[in-house]
Amino acid sequence: MLEKFIINGKRKLEGEVEIHGAKNAVLPLLCASVLCDDKVVLRNCPNLSDVDNTIQILRFLGFSVNKENNVVEIFPAKSIKNYIPECYMSKMRSSIVFLGSILAKEGKAKLCFPGGCELGPRPIDIHLTGLKKFGVEINEKFGVIDCKAKRLLATSINLPFPSVGATQNLMLAAVKANGKTVIHNAAREPEIKELQDFLNKCGADISGAGGNSITINGVNKLYGCEHTVLPDRIEASTYMAFASVTNGKLNLKNVCTEHIEPVIFAFREAGCEMSLTENEVKIVAPETLKRVHHVKTLVYPGFPTDSIMPLMSMCAVAKGTSVFEETIFQNRYKSADELNKLGA
Repeated sequence: MLEKFIINGKRKLEGEVEIHGAKNAVLPLLCASVLCDDKVVLRNCPNLSDVDNTIQILRFLGFSVNKENNVVEIFPAKSIKNYIPECYMSKMRSSIVFLGSILAKEGKAKLCFPGGCELGPRPIDIHLTGLKKFGVEINEKFGVIDCKAKRLLATSINLPFPSVGATQNLMLAAVKANGKTVIHNAAREPEIKELQDFLNKCGADISGAGGNSITINGVNKLYGCEHTVLPDRIEASTYMAFASVTNGKLNLKNVCTEHIEPVIFAFREAGCEMSLTENEVKIVAPETLKRVHHVKTLVYPGFPTDSIMPLMSMCAVAKGTSVFEETIFQNRYKSADELNKLGA
């Protein structure tokens, strides 16, 4: 059923809003729950279709999952399936992260290639090359990835690019591997540190997340835990753009301000007044926004690629010419055509 949103413009956005849990954090945590032998409770889970789709995959694999409001409970299964069919894999890109957890749990996994949003090619060859270093045999045929390993062996991996998904997949594969695994040139995003913290609560031995190298000492068993998902930095920057483009003012609660530092400069350059504490942001937009001279997306701690579109919308009504440079996804500018339809 097609949804319709009706927006009546010419109104300032003002008030207070609480930021939800991060989608890019909760999805790999749900994938990681496959490895746990006891109940997992995740709090502050956002109410999103990707979360629901990931829960559907967990249930297909054999897990019992309860979701009520913003709390998800995953109960361990006596046995699980080691494959995920196309009807589930095609719905979102992040489903590929199940590969590492199922392999570590079962020693074999068969998945279709993942689907997802149209941001240009995002090959998973980095994932597969890394998994081969653990001794995994991989066959690709007719869009299916068939992986087998008698036992995952610890290794040293140098990623050619600090891919978030590949880093997460390899962390999950390594957590029960025999010995010490080191992932060099790892992604440094806050969601990587979040996965480390969750796994360590469950009994893993991981250190270094947030830096260039992550060390994982394999363990025999992972338990369950209760964990609260970190706030969504992309949602926070989007609300800040909402306030700016409407010349409004907002108070954002439940924000990790350290994680949104890469975008703060752009709003201040546009003339917004920013007041920050450890977990709260107040933004007051001027009557006339100024241009933002140059924004270039980079891997964390650079400007996040997911925040570029809201900021472009803001700059479409700013005085002067702003320049944006996208270095992560080649099709990120698709919404520029839609902004032009509105008169940008």
